Amino acid sequence: MRWEEVVGHNVKRLRKARELTQEALAHAADIDTRYVGGIERGQENPSVAVLGRIAAALDVHPAVLLTGDREAADGERDDRICP
Repeated sequence: MRWEEVVGHNVKRLRKARELTQEALAHAADIDTRYVGGIERGQENPSVAVLGRIAAALDVHPAVLLTGDREAADGERDDRICP
């Protein structure tokens, strides 16, 4: 998995866990809604500043967006650093 995909997966997972729409996250992070969609699809490479704003909007440390820290499909925690 590429870094853009890792970040995108984590942003989408955390956004949905907080029951936020892409629009709400974009507004909270002061970025365009289409940019959020591109990030979640792994098609955008956000700057450190943007990652910081997204993390703040999701109430997580920015490092969480860069790690494999997510629940696997079987419910087991996956803490591997990807890619």
